[in-house]
Amino acid sequence: MEKDLTAYRKSYEKGALDEVDVPQNPWELFQNWFELADASANIEEANAMTLATVDQSLMPKSRVVLLKSFDQEGFRFFTNYGSEKGRDLESNPQCCLSFFWPALEKQVIIKGKAEKLPRQESEEYFHSRPKGSQLGALASHQSSVISNREELENRLKDLEQQYQDGSVPLPDYWGGYLVRPVSFEFWQGRQNRLHDRLLYTPNNDNWKIERLAP
Repeated sequence: MEKDLTAYRKSYEKGALDEVDVPQNPWELFQNWFELADASANIEEANAMTLATVDQSLMPKSRVVLLKSFDQEGFRFFTNYGSEKGRDLESNPQCCLSFFWPALEKQVIIKGKAEKLPRQESEEYFHSRPKGSQLGALASHQSSVISNREELENRLKDLEQQYQDGSVPLPDYWGGYLVRPVSFEFWQGRQNRLHDRLLYTPNNDNWKIERLAP
């Protein structure tokens, strides 16, 4: 690579994060930040989040998935349970979610534990998706090795014919997860790399707020 990445520099100057100004409940702060990101013309998918899991050999892997809802119970996303992330969560439900919104110079990191959503909730979401997305879930055995792209497209064509006049059933291997947080870390970029980092952890029925060194 010819470019010298060590010379890349950006000064973070768009905000600050002070303990006296933040709410005591991290959900309120997350809601505020998410709404800012969602309203920004410079952010295409505010709900894009990185999901990190660890497999049985303790090898971590992260990938971007889409948040579909959140409330004070947790964060919900949907996937193929037989995928690599699904297998990881089956053996070790502890995971990490992170949101990075560069246009706002904000980042949120959430550690938590994932559990499968009730089938009815997965079914409701599955049938709210475009039919093409529903068929795609049937056509793709996510994370499995395939011979070529044509194999995948042929499966989709067969399924389009099979279900052209009927509803698409929810596969047994597809559904949602709820990630229940055990901590929230809010990061706000600041000048001279002295970024603000506030960590929320449960403290009885409340949340403890601590400042972390950048």
